[in-house]
This record gives sequence, C-alpha cells and structure tokens, in this order.
Amino acid sequence: MAKPNFFRILASVKPNLLIYDFLQPWAPLAASSPRLSSHLRQFVTVTMSWSIKPSYWPDERVRREAFEGVRRSNRIVLIKGFREIELKYSDYLSTLLGKKIMPVGPLVQNPSQEVGSSEIIEWLDKKGKRSTVFVSFGSEYFLKQEEMEELAHGLELSNVNFIWVVRFPKGKKLTLKEALPLGFLDRVGQRGMVVEGWAPQAQILGHESIGGFVSHCGCSSMMESMKFGVPIIAMPMHLDQPLNARLVVEIGVGDEVLRNNSGRLEKEEVAAVIHRVVAVGGRGEVVRKNARAMSEKMMAKGDEEIDEVVKELVMICSTKKKKRNGLFH
Repeated sequence: MAKPNFFRILASVKPNLLIYDFLQPWAPLAASSPRLSSHLRQFVTVTMSWSIKPSYWPDERVRREAFEGVRRSNRIVLIKGFREIELKYSDYLSTLLGKKIMPVGPLVQNPSQEVGSSEIIEWLDKKGKRSTVFVSFGSEYFLKQEEMEELAHGLELSNVNFIWVVRFPKGKKLTLKEALPLGFLDRVGQRGMVVEGWAPQAQILGHESIGGFVSHCGCSSMMESMKFGVPIIAMPMHLDQPLNARLVVEIGVGDEVLRNNSGRLEKEEVAAVIHRVVAVGGRGEVVRKNARAMSEKMMAKGDEEIDEVVKELVMICSTKKKKRNGLFH
C-alpha cells in the first residue's frame, strides 16, 4: 500500500539521494533515474544481515525482492554498528555483495536527552556499584508466560539486585501480580524493582549501580550496552537476536543464557549466568574488563564513523550533480 504513495512523493520531492532499508526493497526502482542515487540502510548487525530463515519470508516473490533491494543499491550499504566489533564480517560481506559496507556508528542516545523517572534513579542510587542488573526485552517482543516465570525464578535464585521492565501485548489485561509467580514481589522485596511498560534505558545503563544487562540482544540495546560498558547477559528470542548474542560472546562483552534441549529457558541457567557476570573475580571480571575496553573504543571514535558516511554521501551527490550538468562523460 505504501509503494504507490512513496513513488508519488519521490517524484514530487525530486531528491538527489535515496537511503532506504530492507523493509522497502522496491525503493531503488523509484531511484533508477540517472539523477538519483540509492543506498541501502540496515538496522541490524553485519553478522546477521542476510541470515533470516526463508520461513520468515514464505512468499518466494517477497523473499527475492529483499535481495533485489540489495543488488539495486548503487555502491554502498550502511549498517548500524561499530567497525571495531565486526571488522572481519564487514570485509567479508563487502566481498560477497561487491559493495562498500559502511558502519554509521552505534547511534546511542545521550542519557541527558532522555526523559527520566526520578523514582527509578533514586532506587538505583541506593544500590552498590555494579551490583544490579537491568532486565529488558525491547518494545517488540513480549515474553510468554513460561519464559516470564523462569526469568523471575532465575532472578530470585541469583540473589542479585535487579530492575525489570515488563511489557504486555496491547489488549492483554494483566496485573504484575497476576503475571509473575505467586509471592515473587514479596520475596524479592527491595532487592528488585519491576516496572511496567517503559523505563529510561540509556539513563539506567549509564548508572554506576548497573553491573549487567539481561537483554534480548536487539541491535539497538546491544549497542547501548556496549557504549556504556555494561556486560550483556544475552537471552535472545527471535530474528537477528541469536546471532547478535553469539557475537556478544565472541567479542567477550557478555555471556549467553543457554536453553535446554527442548529450546526452553531454565531458571537455574538464568541465575548461574547472571551471577557469573556480576560476581567479583572469575569470568565476570574478564567480561567487565572487555566491556569497559569496548566502551572506551567507542568513546574515542566519537562521531568518526558517521562523519565518514556523511563525506561519502556528499561526494556521491556531488558526482551525480556534475554528471547531470554534463561535466562527466
């Protein structure tokens, strides 16, 4: 439905450059005129760019369109990410596609720009340094009842402070007491805070009391955690998340909660990984050191990667303009 309107808007606006993502694989068709250059923008890590199972796109035509969208992009593919994290994968993907892979940086929001919650920050202020885990699964995935119960029991068994953001699908009317195991909130007491709906993620991850992030490993959450030097306790659910979790473990900034042979989460494993990452010494010390080092690299780079992207796009627009004016043949 959006395609005809998009074509009309493009014809009216007449831009020199079109940047699109994988959800609009037909976009480069509208940019096929000599005056317009099109470039693909991916909001996922390099490692999973083309790894989604065929069943996700059951229709052959739709599946083919997604790959045609890559082929038709002019010469660069923009990836949300940090080159230090995925250097070898970026180079390999560039070879496969015959296009330049350009990371745009982590694009993490500054905590000072985020609307906060004084109650949450005041609660965190009372906790010891790196003593608390932040638990959130993004805005697009809702935990199944079984997953929620195993996670709750795992948090309880870990004996680690936690702040947990719980979300329910629209229209599902449940109270926190109904959704969580019987007596859970009473048993954890002041050791845990459960927030329904939304919490200021950047502010929480930037707080000194946070020692780990129990995350689904969505790309944005993963980048935020790395930017703030917070170790990741990976609990992937679907789509790009399993490969993102594997990357987290590979570069040493976190550990993954492994599922049993039936693909289910188990509270004992949840508790063990949380404790391993947050505990003083051992594996936790190594992961924290790696997470801090990654954060320092990101801070040192600053806006270097997005600046390179801007230079590249300006050059492309300038070249297109010269060709249109007949300066190049």
